[in-house]
Amino acid sequence: MKPNQNQLVTGIAILVFSLIVLACNRPVNNPPEERLMSTPPPPDPKTVIERGKYLVNIGLCHDCHSPKVFTDQGPEPDGTRLLSGNPADMLFKNFDPALVNEGLVLMNPHFTAFAGPWGVSYAANLTPDATGLGSWNEENFLRAMREGKYKGLTNSRDLLPPMPWHYYRLMSDEDILAIFAYLKTLKPVRNIVPAPGSFTAG
Repeated sequence: MKPNQNQLVTGIAILVFSLIVLACNRPVNNPPEERLMSTPPPPDPKTVIERGKYLVNIGLCHDCHSPKVFTDQGPEPDGTRLLSGNPADMLFKNFDPALVNEGLVLMNPHFTAFAGPWGVSYAANLTPDATGLGSWNEENFLRAMREGKYKGLTNSRDLLPPMPWHYYRLMSDEDILAIFAYLKTLKPVRNIVPAPGSFTAG
């Protein structure tokens, strides 16, 4: 075979090989039915609720929103009143204003009531009872967590310290709504949390 023929054959072989490589690397255009089948399914509700429970636990929600039982190991969340907020009959006692004016923050033994420069605040009922989140929807919960609005209403007052919504608002919508989904599965506990600023003499 002549040199020119050799070059021609070699060139054709390289061209054919290149076309084969390109064809193998082209994206496959699946039919519409196959593309629909490859769309990830919606998350399983049980998985969402488990995610919400996990976030509630690591987010320390029980620290402020669950009344406590007192054990040899210290206070633990009361399993009969989980996330039901400060008990209605447990008002913060009167205190010397000079204490908070000096920059101190006071709290009750259950860690559900607080007094500081902002006044007196009580942890909310997060159970799905009518006295808690019973009438809330996802939009309300997102607004409360993102904008710090009481009951998640546009024109309501701001949530009071120590609720750390400024940090929780950094969570994704999926995580916030997973928390809401979990809270909706809790045992409803009827408990009308005292209004901010309420206290007893003592």
